[in-house]
Order: sequence, then C-alpha cells, then structure tokens
Amino acid sequence: MKIKTFNIYILFVLFAITFSSCEDENDVKLSETNHQVIYTSEMDFENTIQVNGKISFSDVSQGITSRQWTFPENVVDIIDSENDITSTEVTVKTYFNKAGIYDVNLHQEFKGDAYVGETIKGKSLDTTIVVTVLDYLNATITANYINEDGSTGAALNLADMAENEVTASKSVRFSQSTIGGPENFNWTLEGGDPETVEGQENSIDIKYKKLGVYDVRFIASRARPEGRDTVYFKDLIKVIPSTDPVDLEKVTANEDGEILLLFSREMDAFTLDKANFSVSINNGDNSIPATIANASVDASDATNVVLTLEGDRVYNNDIVTVSYTPGVLMTTDAVAATAFTDVALEFETYNILQDTDFDYSFENTTATQWPYLWWGGNWGMYDLEVSSSNAQDGSKSAYVEYHENGGMIIGHNDLGGNAVTVPIVAGQAYEFGLWIYVTEDFVSSPYPLNDSVFESDIRIYPSDWSFEALVTTFKEDFPIGEWVYTNVFVTGANDADVNFFIRGYNVGTDKRLKFHMDNLSVSKVSLRP
Repeated sequence: MKIKTFNIYILFVLFAITFSSCEDENDVKLSETNHQVIYTSEMDFENTIQVNGKISFSDVSQGITSRQWTFPENVVDIIDSENDITSTEVTVKTYFNKAGIYDVNLHQEFKGDAYVGETIKGKSLDTTIVVTVLDYLNATITANYINEDGSTGAALNLADMAENEVTASKSVRFSQSTIGGPENFNWTLEGGDPETVEGQENSIDIKYKKLGVYDVRFIASRARPEGRDTVYFKDLIKVIPSTDPVDLEKVTANEDGEILLLFSREMDAFTLDKANFSVSINNGDNSIPATIANASVDASDATNVVLTLEGDRVYNNDIVTVSYTPGVLMTTDAVAATAFTDVALEFETYNILQDTDFDYSFENTTATQWPYLWWGGNWGMYDLEVSSSNAQDGSKSAYVEYHENGGMIIGHNDLGGNAVTVPIVAGQAYEFGLWIYVTEDFVSSPYPLNDSVFESDIRIYPSDWSFEALVTTFKEDFPIGEWVYTNVFVTGANDADVNFFIRGYNVGTDKRLKFHMDNLSVSKVSLRP
C-alpha cells in the first residue's frame, strides 16, 4: 500500500467486550482487534520538509508482532542509531540530508488479520510513506533593457549603487528563478509602474516615469517548511530625462469624479494652466456645461494631471472627452506636452462577479452549466457551446446561435446544479457590460406587436425580476467580425442574492443570429442625477 499524502488518519484502537453472567459471579472477556495506526510528525503538511529537516515516524498499531522501517540509503540520519537504513522501533526520529522525493517503507506482522481503516487486509502489511525534501530556498533575478521592438535587450549591472540609466517612460524587464519550492513571490520596484507585483510570473515589464534613483527588491518565501530568500539592490535604477515626446496614455476618472490625465512621464506642476484644457460632457441627449475649476498634479503620482470641475463631477453614464491646446505644460525633464483633441474618458470599474462563483469569462465552465430554463415556445430555439475558437481575452467564450424566429433563456449553475447567485444592493447603480462578437452579417427584421416594435436583442433579468438590463439590440449597423463592448445601467431595487436569467430574442427574423459573448461584468457605478 502506498501513502501518497500525509493526511494519514490516526485510528483508535477498538475493543470487543463480551459480557456473561452467572448466579455467583460476572466474567468479562476482552478480545483485542488488530488495527494499523501510523502517523508522522509532518503528516498534516504532506510530509514535506527542508534539507536537514527533522521528521518522526510512529507505528502505534494494535496487535503487532514485529515491524521494520526501511529508509533510503545515503539520505537519512536516524537519530541515536548507528544504523541509518532500518529500524524496529515504535517511533523513529530522522533527518533527511538530501533534496528529493523519497519512499519510507514499513513492513508489519500482526497476530491476525488487521484492519486498515474499516477494511480487513491481512496479517502482513507493507506501507510506503512518501517524503518530499525541499532544497534550501534560493532566489535569483535578472534585469534587461527592452528593445524598441519589444525584445529583450542588454542586461543591467546587478549591484548596489549601479545606477543603471533608464530613460524616463522606458521599461525594464525583470526575471526571476527560484529553487526550494517557494509559494509567494513579491517584487518591490521603487519608482516603477507598478511599484509592487505579486505572483509567480517568470518575467515582468516595469515602466519608469519619474526621475530619480531607485531600489529593487524581490522576496521568495514559503510558509511550511518556513523559508525565505531576499534579493535586494540599492540604487539599482537611475531614471534620466528623455527627449522623446510625452504621451497621454489614458483619460480616466477617480472616485470623486475628477478627471485624470495619465501621462507617460512626470509633469511639472508649475507649468499647468487650466485654461489650456477643455472638457465636453454629454449625457443621453443632453449636453452638460463643464467648466474646469482647477488643474493640478496628483500628489501621489506626478504622472497624473487632475482636472476638477466647477460645481460638478463626471458620472459613469456620461460621455466625456478632453482636449489640450499647447501652452507651457511640460514634463519634469523639460519636454513640452503635445496637443490632443477630444480624447474619450474611459472609466475604470471593478467587476463584482470576480468576488462570486459566477464564471463571467466562460473559462471554467461547460455548456451544461448554462442550462435552458424551460420557458417553452420559441425560448428554447437556440444553440450554445463554450468555445475555444474565439475569445475577447483568455481562451474561451460562449458561442450562441439564435434560431430563425427563435430565442434563448439560460441561467448559470455550479457543478452541483445549483444556481450561482450575485449580491445586489437596493438603490445601488450598476453597469452591466458584455463583449459581443457577431460572426456574420445579420439584419434584424422587427415586426409590430401591440403597437410596439421588437428587435433581436440580449437582456439580463435577476431572479427576483426587480429590473431589466437590455444589454444590446442587434441593429443593422452592429459591427461584424470584431469584439464590441455593450452595456446598460440599472439600479438595484432590492437587497438580494439573485441568479441571472440571460434572455435572447430573435422572433420575427428568418435568419440565424450567430455570435460569441464573453466577459460579462457587473460594476458599481455613480449615475448623473
């Protein structure tokens, strides 16, 4: 028998007690049960230790007549024994002095057939315990410049005070390698973007935007057996001025509804003039007057310029664009900012589905976990599969075909067949978003019914029917052969954990609608009053 994990159950000795009585006395007869009970000092940790780490093995089985432990040669030091290969002791304490995976064998002879767990096995039992011995934890890193084509360039000098020169707005490629089975990987990259990175990626690209001299630290660690190795270089990176044009990388907004202009390098606060910027806001059919009250450099990140509006803010259902007419704005390394016109603001939101079991990206489910909800009629006239042929990101998406004059109604279940739920808060505004890729030309053919016109669409309802989210209508101008982000804003009516009904409509159309859908998102947002 092989014990491949160290979750070895400690089994209690069972006694069979037979009582008999007579007129003058009571006789009690005890019958011993043969039962295998083996444990190790590290069995709760998969029998994993570090080189020269201590581990004990114990055989407290009932009914034993003889035992022999056998250990791998030239690997183990049995404490207080000149024999490091075999032992007949009840408990054997050892050190393992070489990294690797090793078998420790135990042969046992019992008085009679013995139980292993709840099963009777026999009088002679052989058991193997697998021990993993990790090497001492060790980490190394490399750092390289990145060529213009994105390939890895020359190596940096990895030494304290090396001050490898990096031109502002350029990136460095850091790589790591480890031995000893670390579980946690943490980078601290002073002055970089981002400044901290966690995860086991073999390489990461870090952009340096701020002039200065910066340290680099990498820590690899594990909790059990405890281990940690730190690689640290002081003043490794020196960011120097650039003559390259400064790039506006993105326009977004902060939680207070202020506009953020994200530049590729630090901006000089003394060169800011709010008069050089203009903001346009539209909400539905309404144009919202926008006056810039203040322009400033973000105190926590000088690569960001903050535009504060006079008596107003931007909301997630606004369409916002920003323009800049050249003035004296420049970077801290004295490069003037160039003009830009009507750059669209992109809101950064958090998909709350990430905190649930809802497989919003279709990466971890099969079609059986997106079942038909049995509405009858046209609602079952569709096909759905989880496909790896096309994805907005990752490797999978849901491929859907609405049949001619058909429709779809599906939910999302876990592996146990239970509906996956999502928490909705009453009064909270949400953005429902979905990426759609229509595979071929399609023209929806609406028809009048009760003085209304219905077109092919996709909608989402919560199981309490408290709102309707019409994510998109497939009109004749819907883009073909490209991923399109579609969205709608709704407000939660109830505090409830709901499951979603995804409803597709294609009635009145004599053509199939074929599309992929991916990365459903539900994000908390602020809407214009």
